[in-house]
Amino acid sequence: MKSRLSEPLSIDDMARFAMYSKFHFSREFQRITGISPRRFLSALRIQEAKRLLLTTGMTVTEISSTVGYSSVGTFSSRFASSVGLPPSMYRKLGGFVRKVNAEEKSGVGGSVCGSASAPVGADPGLIYLGLFPTRVPEGKPVSCTVLHRPGRFEMRDVPMGSWYLLGHSVPAAAHEALTDDQAVHVGSVGPLEIRHRAVRDIDFRLREVSVLDPPVLMALQQVRTATFTAQLVKAAG
Repeated sequence: MKSRLSEPLSIDDMARFAMYSKFHFSREFQRITGISPRRFLSALRIQEAKRLLLTTGMTVTEISSTVGYSSVGTFSSRFASSVGLPPSMYRKLGGFVRKVNAEEKSGVGGSVCGSASAPVGADPGLIYLGLFPTRVPEGKPVSCTVLHRPGRFEMRDVPMGSWYLLGHSVPAAAHEALTDDQAVHVGSVGPLEIRHRAVRDIDFRLREVSVLDPPVLMALQQVRTATFTAQLVKAAG
């Protein structure tokens, strides 16, 4: 998929490459990744578009074609719903939103709390945690938080429903919006059924990201303070 983002790949094409029947391929892909092949391919295309917007001078139309969209209008709409910003605004803001706002939903249920841990010896840096309706971290989470180190977390006033707790960490020396070649860690727990006044205590474990993990599509809030950035510069020097 990654090497053929500009091509109109079909499920038949993917299954043929994997030497599976179309139905067996789709079933196994969903079982292993948590989402359908078509949805995974769409996520990869948006991820590549984010990178191109931040690292090249290509126009939105050129990027749309490069990642496999025949209509720039369809691309822009899909990008905005997944990332939270239109492509041109995402570029203008350098890949960040001023604030990650949780999705407004009625029927407040309970809270999700727990402890986030990373592999021994890992330097996870910032840890982003959010509750989403699917296994793909896109759009607005229903609740979210950011940790500067592994440890306890709590999300209050979580709407009633079924949510996936998704998280990823960005190395301390990395640009949060450009992590393709970085030692990123991810984690996933769910679905979590949240009911009225329910409290879910979660053991959330980060692990090294793999090629089978859906990419993070939502634009992140730049939460590193000037003091934190200065510490990174000092450590690098």
